[in-house]
This record gives sequence, structure tokens and C-alpha cells, in this order.
Amino acid sequence: MTNLNSFLEPGMRVRHPTQPDWGIGQVQSNIGGKITVNFPESGKVVIDGSRIELVPVFDE
Repeated sequence: MTNLNSFLEPGMRVRHPTQPDWGIGQVQSNIGGKITVNFPESGKVVIDGSRIELVPVFDE
């Protein structure tokens, strides 16, 4: 599988597509397809970028 989130960089804001109640998270790191995101409602979460495509947030 490919990393669907290879363009994500630290500081970018994202939403998890199946966990909208987590809120808008901020990318902390993106190393080897493992993306660490700090979400306001669930804390720091490590996401497998080959399985979950995070949704970038540009306007909020």
C-alpha cells in the first residue's frame, strides 16, 4: 500500500475521516508513513498513513 498522506508536514491541520468528534488535529510528524497528530479531543494519535487518508483543513 502507498502512503496516502505523504504530503502532510508538521504544523498542518487535519481531520480524521471516521472520527469527526476528535476535532481538528495538528500534524506533529510524518515519518515512514506513520503520522503523529495531536487532536484536541483525543490527544496524540499515531496513524498509519497507508490505511487512513487524513483530510487536510485549510479554512478553519
